[in-house]
Amino acid sequence: MRTLKITVAYEGTAYVGWQRQSNGSSIQGCLEAALAEIEGAPVAVVGAGRTDAGVHALGQVASVQLRHQIAPDALLRAVNARLPSDIRVVAAEVSPEPFHARFDATAKTYRYRLLHDAVVSPFDRRYAWHVGEPLDHERMVDAGRALVGEHDFAAFQASGSSTRSTVRTLFELTLSRAPRDPRSVACGVGAALTVIEARGSGFLRHMVRVIVGTLVEVGRGQRDRAAVEHALRSRDRCSAGQTAPPHGLFLMRVEY
Repeated sequence: MRTLKITVAYEGTAYVGWQRQSNGSSIQGCLEAALAEIEGAPVAVVGAGRTDAGVHALGQVASVQLRHQIAPDALLRAVNARLPSDIRVVAAEVSPEPFHARFDATAKTYRYRLLHDAVVSPFDRRYAWHVGEPLDHERMVDAGRALVGEHDFAAFQASGSSTRSTVRTLFELTLSRAPRDPRSVACGVGAALTVIEARGSGFLRHMVRVIVGTLVEVGRGQRDRAAVEHALRSRDRCSAGQTAPPHGLFLMRVEY
C-alpha cells in the first residue's frame, strides 16, 4: 500500500457536503466510488476539511491509500474520467512518508464572497451571498481584528456542536473590496464585491460562516467591535451574528 495526496476542486451546489452521508451524494462518496473502480476494491478517502452542503473548494486536499502502482498522472486522468463534471482532482502525488490529510494539516484558508449590486447576476447566484446594500467596510475591518489570534470560538460554531476543544488560532482575517469587471459574464454592470479571507490553524463547524454573518451585521450598523469581543468572551452562540449562507464559501488551500 502507498499513500497518495490528491488536491480536489469542486462546485458544491449539488452535494450534501464533503462527508459521505446516507441522505444524498457527497464529494467523498463520489471520489471513493471512482477510485474503487480503478483499484478494484473499496477505497477510503480522508479529506482535510469537511465542507458543508453547498460549499465549494478550489484546494481541498485528501489522502488515499492504494495497492496498485499507478502513476499519479495516470491516476489523475483515470479518476477524472469517472467523476461528475463538477468534481475534479487537479493534482496527485505519492507521499514519501505516512500522510494524513486532516491531522497533518497546519493551516487552512477559506474565502467568502459578498455581492453588493442591486440585482444579482444569475451567473453569480451560486458563488456569492447577495447582501445588496453597501456595508461599512472600515467598521468590518476593525471588528475583524478582534478575532485574529488564539481564542475560544465557541460562540462562532454551529449550535449543538460537540467539540472537545473550541480554541482555534486565526492567523489572518482580511477584507478586500473590488469592482467587478463589467466585461465578465458573471456580474452586473457596476457590481461591487467584498472578499473575506480567513487563514487559521483549523475551523469549527460553520465558524467561517458565522464570522462572515457577524461582520455583515457590523457592516450594517447592527453591532460593533465591542459586541464581537463580547461574543468571544461569552462563548454563547446567541451572542454572535447570523450564519452566512454556504454558497459564498470556498476552501482555497490547505497547508502542511
